[in-house]
Amino acid sequence: MQKVVEGINLWIRRLPEEYNAMSKKEISNRPLPAKWSKKEILGHLCDSAVNNLERFIRIQYEEPVYSIHSYNQDQWVIIQNYQDRPLDELINLFQTLNKHIVTIVKNIPSEKLDNICDISNNQLKTLEWLIQDYLEHMEHHIHNQILVKNNGL
Repeated sequence: MQKVVEGINLWIRRLPEEYNAMSKKEISNRPLPAKWSKKEILGHLCDSAVNNLERFIRIQYEEPVYSIHSYNQDQWVIIQNYQDRPLDELINLFQTLNKHIVTIVKNIPSEKLDNICDISNNQLKTLEWLIQDYLEHMEHHIHNQILVKNNGL
């Protein structure tokens, strides 16, 4: 779990620098009408943090097997109107939520990491796998969408 904590802490520090180095146009540009802007992707990462916070806590105490409930990611982004929110507000939200996740992860007793959850369709995974997947999901969006330069913007 130490590598996950280090990875999340890296992005808590680095992501604000990355966003602050971009133009407002680059941050707000939607590559296609049905695709999220870099600002909306940051909002989506906040939504992921909110949903996973609950999972990381509940899997530790609820009866096995804990079932993961999906959420409509597009609706969360639309309803929370991330596109029109101030960037500094989203960065602060991202940092605060992920600092809280780091605290939770650091305090998970090692025997709880083996607790099982059903991520859907009877795919059983451990809490440890879910936490590692959280960081992988975050880094997927960061490397493949946020850090990708939009030419001409």
